[in-house]
Amino acid sequence: MSRQSISRPYHHGDLRAALLKSAERTLRKKGVGALSLRELARDTGVSHAAPGRHFKDKQALIDALALDGYERLNHALDTAAGRLSRTFEDRMAAVARAYLGFAVDNPELLELMFTRKHEPDSSAQLAAAVDHSLGSFARMIADAQEQGEIIAGDPERITMVVAASLHGLAALIAGCALDAEEAMSGLDEHVHLLLNGLRPR
Repeated sequence: MSRQSISRPYHHGDLRAALLKSAERTLRKKGVGALSLRELARDTGVSHAAPGRHFKDKQALIDALALDGYERLNHALDTAAGRLSRTFEDRMAAVARAYLGFAVDNPELLELMFTRKHEPDSSAQLAAAVDHSLGSFARMIADAQEQGEIIAGDPERITMVVAASLHGLAALIAGCALDAEEAMSGLDEHVHLLLNGLRPR
């Protein structure tokens, strides 16, 4: 082995990102059970020991995948929530579209994210990312209550109703009970029904 190859540990500019990208491909194609640091090293083209510099074991890799997923989801939600819209319904529809779009594009990752967030050994960093995702909805709901746009009440309970409704759509899509394109095209109506209820007016 040449001195040059010894001094240059990886051929990737960001090995950690490359490993996560490869792991997510495996997750999509084969499921979480197929994740392996050894296979990950082979797929990424590095030594068997290289992934261990970033993930001490398979569980650390899974946690990193979940955290990366929440960070991407939170970015999408924050971007949608930050757009200027005239009404609360418009803002809610934008955030709902961001959430459902992420769920449609990343069903296996979303399932992993939700599984890990309930584990007692999940990290404080992951817990904070989970809180941030729910906070996107909670802040918007609290702001709308202050403006008199929606009913008063416990914002956390209202947030749970909204989150359950949107995650229910995502679960129906993941279970092939609902077509993703149909769900996305009808999302504005879904949000309208959610916010206005089913009673005649």
